[in-house]
Amino acid sequence: MKRIKNVLLIDDSESDNFYHARKIKKMGISDNIHICYSAEEALDYLKSELDGKHPQPTLIFLDINMPGMNGWEFLKAYEALEVSQQGEIVLTMLSNSIDERDKSKAHEFKCVKGFYNKPLDETYLKNILETHF
Repeated sequence: MKRIKNVLLIDDSESDNFYHARKIKKMGISDNIHICYSAEEALDYLKSELDGKHPQPTLIFLDINMPGMNGWEFLKAYEALEVSQQGEIVLTMLSNSIDERDKSKAHEFKCVKGFYNKPLDETYLKNILETHF
């Protein structure tokens, strides 16, 4: 199984984040998982610097329906970030939405590489790794 540098989970659900982080670690994909409970927190994290470098997660899982800024609003703000703040990122939507319009809308964003239903399972994760890494 290919390992990736770091994963960013953006979801307001504590239980979903816990489950997804556990699944990613259990599969040995990454030990470096950062969790943000809101889109605003995630943008602040991406803009932050440590030793002059932005965090640049390798893989982002983004929920759509969150209080405050939702996933769509996050994507607009994300696409406006400097490239150094985005990094080499594969961004995937992870949602409970069964609305086909959400799937279509997700693909209108160049940065979105996939749309998966919660909860994240091994098949999805393997598919993401095989497709993008």
